[in-house]
Amino acid sequence: MPPKPAPEQITELSRLKAFTNPLRMQLYRLLYTAGTATASQLAEQADLAPSLVSYHLRKLAEHGFVAEASGRSTDGRERWWQVASEQGWGFRGSDFADTPEGAAVVGTVTRGIHENRTAQYRTYLDQTAAWGAEWTDAAFSSEWLMDLTPAELAEMNDELQVIARRWRERSKAAQATGDTEGREHVSVHLYGFPFRT
Repeated sequence: MPPKPAPEQITELSRLKAFTNPLRMQLYRLLYTAGTATASQLAEQADLAPSLVSYHLRKLAEHGFVAEASGRSTDGRERWWQVASEQGWGFRGSDFADTPEGAAVVGTVTRGIHENRTAQYRTYLDQTAAWGAEWTDAAFSSEWLMDLTPAELAEMNDELQVIARRWRERSKAAQATGDTEGREHVSVHLYGFPFRT
């Protein structure tokens, strides 16, 4: 069986800099969740002007993160967009640590990702009562404290990636067959990092 495709690894600073604007991160996440959308649809979700959303989508397209979705437009007036890769993207901070600018960009993008995830989780916490017991009992927030080597932490990450990909593939297969009853968008956040007491 061939290996499953992994997220694209960003190694060019100019591409990573596209996400130093937090609005682009937000729009990318909205588009990833939607599958395909127009700038107007995304603007409505983000409470922004469609012209501003169009501008940022074009910037993301220039860097290869989003692309026009072919065959969606019925009248040619509005462009449909989709993320360029279903697998998403990632980066290693060490690939950019050799210059002060690279380190600053990594810090900005990483903080932006974290702030976006935190805002999403806070929204869930604010709306917990509206989800009902079935969803709130299924939702989780966990932390495990352990002593590991860098190699062990990397191995754990690899194992968790395999699990997450398996569940994402299951989700996509269900969508492809029209099995959408009872399904909602679910976000799983995992962090593994060293700390000292």
